[in-house]
Amino acid sequence: MTFEEKKERLKEIYKAFDREAVEFKKSAMCKPGCAYCCIHFGSVDITTLEGLIIRDRVNSFAKPLKKRIKKKIAQNKKLREKGKVAQCPFLKEDKTCRIYDIRPFSCRQLYSLRECDGRGPTVHRQAVNLAEKTVQRLQRLDSTGYSGHISFIIHLLEKQEFRDFYLAGGFNPAQIMGFGKTHDIIINGKGI
Repeated sequence: MTFEEKKERLKEIYKAFDREAVEFKKSAMCKPGCAYCCIHFGSVDITTLEGLIIRDRVNSFAKPLKKRIKKKIAQNKKLREKGKVAQCPFLKEDKTCRIYDIRPFSCRQLYSLRECDGRGPTVHRQAVNLAEKTVQRLQRLDSTGYSGHISFIIHLLEKQEFRDFYLAGGFNPAQIMGFGKTHDIIINGKGI
């Protein structure tokens, strides 16, 4: 499957989740500008496939914005390496998402039945189960890739050799073993 075909399949998986979760999200308190999860959750995990799409978007930004976003991603990575919660590097000043239309699944699945107010989101148990199944579908789609924190996956994708190997369908976990172990990177194809 080509990268373009995988991108289309990814959109189908997102749409399927949205259709199945629509009843759960009807009573969500979330609205543009809330940003609790973007600021305090700090655990935006993505697949390599999602990371490539995000990386391509960042590289399409005007030079000053691209530089600012890459700096935020690097800062995010450093904070995460220290075990700290890091605000999403794509959160704009008005507390909306700069990449909302291509946001990863870990963001798409989030909603809350009550205002978070420092407590975090409250979701239906069935929606959590549905999200877990969707993550498995994403990992099967990206079976030659990895999953992990957004800043760690983007860091890997910034390496030309890794990116080219991945895009060519290559799969060699030993290639990232050191980084993967210290940064809790998951091998998508393992056990699927």
